[in-house]
Amino acid sequence: MSLQQIVEQTVTGLGYDLVEIERSAGGLLCITIDMPWAADAPVQAINVEDCERVTRQLQFALEVDGADYARLEVSSPGIDRPLRHQADYERFVGEEVDLTLKAPMGAAAAGQVSASRKKFRGTLERTDDGAGWQITWRDEVKAKPGQKISKKRADTPMHALGFTLDELREARLAPIVDFKGKKPR
Repeated sequence: MSLQQIVEQTVTGLGYDLVEIERSAGGLLCITIDMPWAADAPVQAINVEDCERVTRQLQFALEVDGADYARLEVSSPGIDRPLRHQADYERFVGEEVDLTLKAPMGAAAAGQVSASRKKFRGTLERTDDGAGWQITWRDEVKAKPGQKISKKRADTPMHALGFTLDELREARLAPIVDFKGKKPR
């Protein structure tokens, strides 16, 4: 059995989703796990006990199979979770994501956006026909230090870029953190 199969079988057998497997220099084997997703279930996060449980079981399974590794690291995907599978995109519809395309958009699709652009941050959405994906965003005007922007200023236009999963080099949740605490209701 291959390393991928052993890890996937062990992780899913314990009730978790396998996000990615990475082998690093020095024999480090990094496994990233997440809670399984269901549309009607509340969102749960991976904690230290979950990682410990998976680590113990993986150590046993890898030892039995004779897998070659020096150290094992099991962790959660974090706030900038990679999106790898179709189910990941369905799970995070409506969330802010960072996309990197394999090739630039090209002059035909560019319009008001640079034709050589490959990186985008925006809201992940399904296309109107439901068959594909798109990302929508506004290019906000950045104020210079000390400059006030008028509230009467017209909104910047909304951009949308349709894509298929084959056109992507990488997609991740955008790491947006608010350090100001809870907002009043």
